[in-house]
Amino acid sequence: MSDDAKSLQSFPVASGAAFPSIGLGTWKIPHETLPGLIPTALEIGYRHLDCACDYGNEEAVGVGLKAALDKGICSRDDVWVTSKLWNTFHEPKHVRAACERSLRDLQLDELDLYLVHFPIALEYVSPDERYPPGWFFDDAKPELGMKPIEVPLAETWAAMEALKEAGLVKEIGVCNLNISLLRDLLTTCSIRPAVHQVEMHPYLTQPRLMRYCEAEKIRITAFSPFGASSYVPLNMAKAEESLFDDPVMQAIADRHGRTIGQVALRWGIQRETVVIPKTQTETHLRENFSIFDFELSEDDMQQIEGLNQHRRFNDPGEFCEAAFNTFFPIFD
Repeated sequence: MSDDAKSLQSFPVASGAAFPSIGLGTWKIPHETLPGLIPTALEIGYRHLDCACDYGNEEAVGVGLKAALDKGICSRDDVWVTSKLWNTFHEPKHVRAACERSLRDLQLDELDLYLVHFPIALEYVSPDERYPPGWFFDDAKPELGMKPIEVPLAETWAAMEALKEAGLVKEIGVCNLNISLLRDLLTTCSIRPAVHQVEMHPYLTQPRLMRYCEAEKIRITAFSPFGASSYVPLNMAKAEESLFDDPVMQAIADRHGRTIGQVALRWGIQRETVVIPKTQTETHLRENFSIFDFELSEDDMQQIEGLNQHRRFNDPGEFCEAAFNTFFPIFD
């Protein structure tokens, strides 16, 4: 492997820790698939697992990770594991218990990264009552919708800082913030966010956010790097919005003898963002990981940047009203 390829295998966060540049996103992967999929991914070379309470499958990830470690595929120190604080645990008194539940499910003593999943604070739902808590306050009465509460992000963040100080997590970060909210957080925090995880793909390139995070030394993780593909089955995107049908992407892929998915991921890591594609098959695991032996030209990169449509698929201002009877915009 060339020195250039090795340099793209991971990117440093502000502390100097090496953050693997490609991870396996576990959103929507069934419980029964993960115990076998995780060891396969780690055998292929993945060293980054992106998880969350809300995905409802952290126990299954934990089973797969333990199996891989017991088999000697890699050591715990080799694997970067991310989890996320759910909306119903934003009150500071609930933050540590939420983190400890994820640790228990994942069969870990410490997380490499813990993120605030959304800048949305909802009424607490006890794990004894329902876990993961989801968006509805009362599943038996979905017509009531979500139940927002007034908890400043700064208060939640202070409890996140306490997790790092207690040694439960190595790094802390955020997801789905706009620049103004991120800027505000930086004025009050004692420990700065190491990572900002946001939707990012060729139809949503977010150049201003990229520039701001680079200046503030905050590493970006790009979720949904393939754009619409995860959202069409949820009726949150139209089939004709698929990146895999884009003629510009296809032409670039053809020039390099690659797939459109590989081009999208390579574009992401050449921008020095961490990408977390999801798949349930070994074939696609291997395809997605095979992005370190070719390089997009500057012209390729500019053509892909030019596809930007500012198209956000994961937008609470849209899906919360459609699915949860509650209008809750967080983006302009």
